[in-house]
Amino acid sequence: MTARARPTVEGLAVWVLDFPTDAPEADGTAAWTSTTMILVQAHSGSTRGYGWTYGAAACADVITGLLAEHVIGRAAFDVPAANEAMHRALRNAGRPGIGGYALSAVDIALWDLKARLLELPLADLLGRARDTVPVYGSGGFTTYDDRQLETQLRGWTEQQAIPRVKIKIGEDWGTRADRDLARIGQARTIIGPDAELYVDANGAYTAKQAIRLAHRFEEHDVRWFEEPVSSDDLTGLAQVRSATSTEVAAGEYGFTLPYFAAMTPAVDCLQADATRCGGLTVWLRTAALAQAHGLDLSGHCAPHVHAHAAAALSNLRHLEWFHDHVRIENTLFDGTLDPAGGELGPGHDGAPGLGLTLREDVLERHTRTTGTAPPGSS
Repeated sequence: MTARARPTVEGLAVWVLDFPTDAPEADGTAAWTSTTMILVQAHSGSTRGYGWTYGAAACADVITGLLAEHVIGRAAFDVPAANEAMHRALRNAGRPGIGGYALSAVDIALWDLKARLLELPLADLLGRARDTVPVYGSGGFTTYDDRQLETQLRGWTEQQAIPRVKIKIGEDWGTRADRDLARIGQARTIIGPDAELYVDANGAYTAKQAIRLAHRFEEHDVRWFEEPVSSDDLTGLAQVRSATSTEVAAGEYGFTLPYFAAMTPAVDCLQADATRCGGLTVWLRTAALAQAHGLDLSGHCAPHVHAHAAAALSNLRHLEWFHDHVRIENTLFDGTLDPAGGELGPGHDGAPGLGLTLREDVLERHTRTTGTAPPGSS
């Protein structure tokens, strides 16, 4: 190939964006009133690709201070090589945690850039295993009152016809179990008998507490019990899995393939988040690992990051249509996907890359003006 046919990554730009929530939110182990996005733009000539993660603003410093020099100047088509170079650059800084978030955002931007350079939807570049991608509505925060919960659940199941939904439980580190059970019953009443009901404790319970509660909410046909105990407690996950008919899921905090490999015996469905685990490069590898262990993979949050790559998976369970991230991505980008009927159609419009167009006015409005990592480029 000629040099002209092998474009290089010419620069990276990074922004820290803050988006207030539309109401106070909490799960079993955390509470928040705003969400921070670290947005990366990779460019080659006039073509730009975008990637992002949801995490600490310090991710931006990692990108500009540690990772950019290992990406800029590389062939734009060689995303796995850039991923490996970034992985090695984080050896002494720490690959799990903020380092993994930062690497992931850059990797996603590079995949978007490559597909745009080739003028292909990313799903077509990767090769499809499916035409549409199933999603589940996710939110149901423990801070919601009965009216808020009903409005959100009916919005998914009735207005958008999404046939599967998830609510948060484990309120106050598992100390409000009676309210957890009441909210599960309320959710089942709202969505009716046919929609699938999922719950997420965010690691709030002990193993024995989770088992006791799981037996009680089986009467509401709960199909999915996410992080009943800490995702680091593989023994506890396995205990809950063996003691209940409800499927146990975890993995959203995984950063490396060995982590996911160790988790496979403890879950019924493996989760992974491309904005944390190493970008779409490692997310696709995690799907292969899951398949080798007879498991499906579910994409955690950031649905517009995952949708195109999800279309390439034969062992995909679904993607999380997470309230916060959907709201942010719909605000920041044009070209976002429609979950009507519980299915996304990534690339159906033929738009290249992730199919998104950045709204510059929103970028300017939500960019953080103070902090450790102001907008910059390398």
